[in-house]
Amino acid sequence: MRGLAGTVIILFLSLVLSSCGESKGHFKIEGRFLHINTGELYVYSPDGVIDGMDTIKIQDGRFALELPCRDDGTLMIVFPNYSQQPIFAESGGSVEVKADASHLKEMEVKGTDANELMTKFRKAVSNASPPEEKKFAEQFVKDHPESPVSVYITRRYFVDADKPDFAKAAQLTKLLMKSQKSSGSLVRLKEQVDLSSISLPGKTLPKFTATDVNGKTITNADLNAPTAIINVWATWSYESTGSLSNLNRVKDIAGDKLKIISICLDANKNECKRTMSNNNVEWPVICDGSMLESKLMRQFGLSTVPENIILKNGKIFKSGLNATALNQWLDENYH
Repeated sequence: MRGLAGTVIILFLSLVLSSCGESKGHFKIEGRFLHINTGELYVYSPDGVIDGMDTIKIQDGRFALELPCRDDGTLMIVFPNYSQQPIFAESGGSVEVKADASHLKEMEVKGTDANELMTKFRKAVSNASPPEEKKFAEQFVKDHPESPVSVYITRRYFVDADKPDFAKAAQLTKLLMKSQKSSGSLVRLKEQVDLSSISLPGKTLPKFTATDVNGKTITNADLNAPTAIINVWATWSYESTGSLSNLNRVKDIAGDKLKIISICLDANKNECKRTMSNNNVEWPVICDGSMLESKLMRQFGLSTVPENIILKNGKIFKSGLNATALNQWLDENYH
């Protein structure tokens, strides 16, 4: 009996260890949505967990997706209304998602500590006013400096916000670095906060030379106009490509009084050209395939997508604008 029992235990442990070994290097998302029976969602990673964008198929309100995942990081789920919610990926981990399409801010994600902490944050701010939400976000980061959720929240509320607060972001990033020195996402966030000083309003844009997707040399002279816009987009970021039609509209209105150049963060230049064609983009677009490591991004103090700089007579007028803030400014100034 002892021999049989020992054999059973060994077989059981072998199966468990084998199973664990197979799950390493992958991250699984399963879940169900109320009020979405059939459709597609999209997922991308702002910090390199996956390249480009993947698709989540929903059938009978349920879905499942397994992704290669060597390093921990953030995935962004893009919903049909273009709103986004983060999920924190861990190599060998899995999560279960439960959401109501009409109340996405209350989406529940269970399975890992980070995702369950993010769920608590979502619920805590679901009915808060914007000022209350931002105040709660700051306190949350101070209470959880060891969590990757705090890196995301610092970026979301103080860097990628319609009105960035880089001073507060620098303060919180310094706090996070004490607990998460090895976090790649945090290192990139710190770089972004540090780079922001290059493109502060009132400064002159650094001199640059680049080559656009058609082989033309682009320099500061191509932004010589009363108003100019540097626009960052990527095919896999619907939020960023959503601004292209508005930029087209404004360019038709303003004519030569407005100049635009775009930096496309696609790894594949052909994908960039296809999106340009679909959106009738005729202004210069630089796409060197280096994605967020683009030399021009660093020269301009840019490190995310979407991101925009507005210049007036050669000097930086507004910077750190996300797609919403850019569209709002365009609508206010070009009716």
